[in-house]
Amino acid sequence: MWENEDVPADMVAEESGPGAQNSPYQLRRKSLLPKRTAACPAKTNMEGASTSATEDFGHRAKRARVSGKSQDLTAAPAEHYLEEKLPDEVVLKIFSYLLEQDLCRAACVCKRFSELANDPILWKRLYMDVFEYTRPMMHPEAGKFFQINPEEYEQPNPWKESFQQLYKGAHVKTGFAEHFYSNPARYKGRENMLYYDTIEDALGGVQEAHFDGLIFVHSGVYTDEWIYIESPITMIGAAPGKVADKVIIENTRDSTFVFMEGSEDAYVGYMTIKFNPDDKSAQHHNAHHCLEITVNCSPSIDHCIIRSTCTVGSAVCVSGQGACPTIKHCNISDCENVGLYITDHAQGIYEDNEISNNALAGIWVKNHGNPIIRRNHIHHGRDVGVFTFDHGMGYFESCNIHRNRIAGFEVKAYANPTVVRCEIHHGQTGGIYVHEKGRGQFIENKIYANNFAGVWITSNSDPTIRGNAIFNGNQGGVYIFGDGRGLIEGNDIYGNALAGIQIRTNSCPIVRHNKIHDGQHGGIYVHEKGQGVIEENEVYSNTLAGVWVTTGSTPVLRRNRIHSGKQVGVYFYDNGHGVLEDNDIYNHMYSGVQIRTGSNPKIRRNKIWGGQNGGILVYNSGEKPIMCHHDVICGCFIPGI
Repeated sequence: MWENEDVPADMVAEESGPGAQNSPYQLRRKSLLPKRTAACPAKTNMEGASTSATEDFGHRAKRARVSGKSQDLTAAPAEHYLEEKLPDEVVLKIFSYLLEQDLCRAACVCKRFSELANDPILWKRLYMDVFEYTRPMMHPEAGKFFQINPEEYEQPNPWKESFQQLYKGAHVKTGFAEHFYSNPARYKGRENMLYYDTIEDALGGVQEAHFDGLIFVHSGVYTDEWIYIESPITMIGAAPGKVADKVIIENTRDSTFVFMEGSEDAYVGYMTIKFNPDDKSAQHHNAHHCLEITVNCSPSIDHCIIRSTCTVGSAVCVSGQGACPTIKHCNISDCENVGLYITDHAQGIYEDNEISNNALAGIWVKNHGNPIIRRNHIHHGRDVGVFTFDHGMGYFESCNIHRNRIAGFEVKAYANPTVVRCEIHHGQTGGIYVHEKGRGQFIENKIYANNFAGVWITSNSDPTIRGNAIFNGNQGGVYIFGDGRGLIEGNDIYGNALAGIQIRTNSCPIVRHNKIHDGQHGGIYVHEKGQGVIEENEVYSNTLAGVWVTTGSTPVLRRNRIHSGKQVGVYFYDNGHGVLEDNDIYNHMYSGVQIRTGSNPKIRRNKIWGGQNGGILVYNSGEKPIMCHHDVICGCFIPGI
């Protein structure tokens, strides 16, 4: 039992006086903190030796006092006073000097200490002192990190939970290692933390210490370190605020990060990675990058800012069989060459990245590269947005590609990408450009507001354009020329300044099941020896002719519905030929079909009615068409016959 001299006299007087129950200065005895499920938390890897911290606990909001009859302090044992009588503010002040392992031990003393030792403000201060993050960084599993807002987290103490998840690691903190190791008593119990001045030292240290390979790189600029990764290490930036802005790793001579065989499952995240050579155009820098990912490795790159000032090499290069990284939430922008380059059978998953303002293409895919690219924002490039060539492939889904100086998406030289549910818009030239025997499948995309055609197909290229909305282009919708081929199927093409589909110069696509409407020009324009099979489309409400066939062109128009045009339905002129069969052609402001100036189509089994200027009009040296007896024609005017 404590004697009165062991307790401050003013506290004894206050408690034992006649007005003790109502005194406004009476200190609280019991905590009113929320109840927790267990008085003593389960032992964690933070429980070991102990030491003390030196930071003040700081200001806390006042808690309500507990009223009730006071007991004589002289009659209480010391442990009873500490556990129940000592005010929360005093206990919390004491706890604020403890490190993590002491707090875990204190939480096992009693229920009240468990509540106080798990106070979120205590753990936040301790957490920020070690990791610097101003929001908890959660690490629920290997290769997965994300920050949370503590107010929105479902558990009561996210700071402590994150501390436990990140506890065993090496810290790169310039100038701190000497202080840490010269004060062993102060940091006693932190054997699970190692400190280094350089990243190179940390990479070697975690392997020698048989750590799990978790490295925290703290605020600062780290220059010209040789970072070659050939083990499954985890390296993450650690800084307040926006972490990646505060942790900068750059190289001026060689690739900043090189991932080699053995680095499968490695992780690098939350930092800025730069390649900034002194001679930005030196040819040997063609092989140098911010990130270089080589054969048989699959690292994860997450929440990084990637910048290269080199004019002869890409910022990120993924090359070789088995190169299969995961790159997510990164910003690859303002680079003086290509942003992301995938080649030589490399693969990988690239999701939710920002790729912008690069001097050449935002993304290059070449030589059987076959990536999966989802939800990337590719914009304001000083060249093309995405360029696939020389047998490049890839699956592109839900990307937003816009405002690039050349096409949003270019396909060349046997490249064969699959592009699904992307938005390709506001290109300073075209939307999609397929040329020189390019292929590809473009499915369910929105292609709009491009300065030139939404889709260009030329020079023996043969893509599939299916289920897209192609609209509001400053020129045409789909433009096929120079021996272009392709399947144009099931698209909604409308509101374009020129023809919805234009076919010329020996091009021969298959055009079917499309809706081509409300264009400011014609619907389909076939000229200069254009060909093609045009079937089962609906062509309506265009400003000029629904279909124009001219200058030696010979398309086959079959089973189309061509109606409600503001001029003629189908217009053959200047030696336009071809076959017009099994179509419904009706309700045009002019005639359903016009034939003039040397044109001579074959017309059979059509239904032509409702034209305000007749069904078929032949004039100005147009030849009498070959018509099948099964044609149903309401109104026919052929001068001279």
